[in-house]
Amino acid sequence: MFQSRCGVCCDSCERKQAVNCRGCINMDAPFWGGVCGVKSCCESKGLNHCGECDGFPCEMLSTMGVEEGFDPAPRLGQCRKWACERKE
Repeated sequence: MFQSRCGVCCDSCERKQAVNCRGCINMDAPFWGGVCGVKSCCESKGLNHCGECDGFPCEMLSTMGVEEGFDPAPRLGQCRKWACERKE
């Protein structure tokens, strides 16, 4: 079962409680108060997460958080996993 739009596993996120995040699928806006392009894109297309998109993986998802030092590979892999689970 998917936990986010971008592939973050919210249930195991160490920062979730500290920033009062309930996960993007349960919130109208990100915990930081801005706009998340990935969340907006998925929701505008009626997708649960990026792994369901025909354009997966797009540049926006692949570069999200890289400047802040986050590796996109785990998120991309998780989206692939969720997409496969849905097909089974």
